[in-house]
Amino acid sequence: MSLKERVYSVLLVSASENLNSNLLGLFAPSKYSPVQTVGNVSAAKRALAERDFDFVIVNSPLPDGDGMRFSIDAGAGKSTVALLLVRGEQYPEFFDRSAEFGVFLLSKPLAKSSVLLALDWLASARERLRQTERKVLSVEEKMDEIRLVNRAKWLLISELKMTESDAHRYIEKQAMDRCVPRRRIAEEIIQTYG
Repeated sequence: MSLKERVYSVLLVSASENLNSNLLGLFAPSKYSPVQTVGNVSAAKRALAERDFDFVIVNSPLPDGDGMRFSIDAGAGKSTVALLLVRGEQYPEFFDRSAEFGVFLLSKPLAKSSVLLALDWLASARERLRQTERKVLSVEEKMDEIRLVNRAKWLLISELKMTESDAHRYIEKQAMDRCVPRRRIAEEIIQTYG
């Protein structure tokens, strides 16, 4: 799927109605949906607990804090990319505190072109996270299969008095002969002898 076809969910955390309306005008429904707006960190935490968002955009300051800790926590999730909007004079301090956590920053006042560029950065970072998620899932699935096959081997060893190498060969041969994954053979062995 190309980036032009992707649709990103957005949580906008901002107490500024003016900024909200300007930003909401940049979120084309064909590319950004749903877009949820909340006015403080407490409401943002509740929204994030209810569902995952691809992008979290925080306009600092907020009535209940500067939004830094929330931005870091939101970006620490495996599927969310965070953007923190800060006043120009605060940028160096906020950058020092947030850069190592992968939080993107933009200084205010905002130019439309800067925001559009930042949205592209967020999309790029989110796609990178998607790739990592797929790799992690693949590794986890392989580890689960290895555990299952090992459990089946130990059942063959204990129940049928096979050696470990014989049990391994038995599972491999059954999988090849029947054209099924080793996982399926292991599950059948576990069901039979477990």
